[in-house]
Amino acid sequence: MPRVSRLQTDRNRERIKEVSARLFREQGIKGVSVADLMAAAGLTHGGFYGHFESKDDLAAAACRQAFEESIERWTAQIARKRTQKSALNAIVEAYLATADRDEAGKACPTAMLATDVARESNEKPIRGAYLSGVKTQLEILTGLQNSGDARRDRRQAFVVFSTMVGALLLARATNGDPISDDILDAARRHIGRKEEG
Repeated sequence: MPRVSRLQTDRNRERIKEVSARLFREQGIKGVSVADLMAAAGLTHGGFYGHFESKDDLAAAACRQAFEESIERWTAQIARKRTQKSALNAIVEAYLATADRDEAGKACPTAMLATDVARESNEKPIRGAYLSGVKTQLEILTGLQNSGDARRDRRQAFVVFSTMVGALLLARATNGDPISDDILDAARRHIGRKEEG
């Protein structure tokens, strides 16, 4: 049997991370097995350990991948806007859109992985990956505040982000009932009002 090239090995590893980042957000870390992940990536289960030491190692890598995707989207939204306020509004609108509620595999890892990460011990590698991603998102949101007071901007970013994450989680949990859309709408309006005042 021919050996897989280094380039193909790297591509396979990236594919596993991408698929895992999506499936972990959709089904939870415990909700999907290594065999399921490898099958979804189009690879054999036996090849897993050639890429990752353990499922915990993969979970951390997939978490980092999910945050990279999310941060890339935020950065692109910011680049398309002329002001901090319009950039923040674009992020909030996209974050609290029904598409993110309905497609967990593409939604923000802060919300979609929060419960899973909270159940993991502090020694698990996903904890560090998750914390790093959350801190980066909070730094971005802090940079979009404009009070002129760094401490106030940081606190406001925490409030905005907590509102976004909480609203997305509640909207997903109530999806199928009109209250789900109401939650998303109320959070968007609340954050927009905070930015005006």
